[in-house]
Amino acid sequence: MVKFGFLLISLIFLSINISIAQEKENPSMSISELKEKMKTNKDLVILDVRTEEELHGPLGHIEGIVHIPVQELKSRIGELEKFSDKEIAVICRTGNRSGVATQILQLNGFDAKNVLGGMVEYRRSEN
Repeated sequence: MVKFGFLLISLIFLSINISIAQEKENPSMSISELKEKMKTNKDLVILDVRTEEELHGPLGHIEGIVHIPVQELKSRIGELEKFSDKEIAVICRTGNRSGVATQILQLNGFDAKNVLGGMVEYRRSEN
């Protein structure tokens, strides 16, 4: 019985540690979390990593964004140094490219989170 209890406690701690590690590896936020942070965190930086054409397409863009296409992010990372102490919400059309961009930013020491669902979900939430 003691062995079973020890095993159970060990499994609980292991699952908690795995969950925390996965969150750090792939930090993200939902659209509702993004909207709440937009209201409460005046220092929040929103980085849109879509192409220039997409910014002016049917989904439009969020006012006040920083725009660097994901294809140019590595070579333009220095432009974000002034935001090194701020949280960065990274958005694209659906959340795929912003996931890649989030990883690039994290590897360079930024506090970045991928916005799940991207602009498609952002616009859907407005209805």
